[in-house]
Amino acid sequence: MFRTKERRRAATGTLVGADTRIQGDIEFKGGLHIDGYVRGNVVSVDENGAVLSISEHGCVEGGVSASHVRLNGTVKGDVKATERIELGPRARVIGNVQYKLIEMAVGAEVNGKLIHESEHRPSAADEDASPAGPVKLVGE
Repeated sequence: MFRTKERRRAATGTLVGADTRIQGDIEFKGGLHIDGYVRGNVVSVDENGAVLSISEHGCVEGGVSASHVRLNGTVKGDVKATERIELGPRARVIGNVQYKLIEMAVGAEVNGKLIHESEHRPSAADEDASPAGPVKLVGE
């Protein structure tokens, strides 16, 4: 009757601990979990299946890009999820969010544009007239 949610489970190969501060860009493959602070861009070099998770204590000041993003902390920059983004109840984005599929919990904040990426790239005139795309609110 009800389908269980398909969750992307990638092994977390890299962890930025709560007491860790990084100044500079991070490139990763597989899974990356951030509990600490990163001042720089965080980008997956292998777009297929890369999972980035940022805990409620984690903060990134810079752009973020991965195929799957799980955010419950703060990103001060643009976020690009080529497949799916999950914004938890404590997620804060100060920048634009580009996504194919988005799940947004009650309490999450985005101070920027939600930009839906479809299979085909619309023209500039189409982008101004089209809605943001599918948004799923959970938790009510």
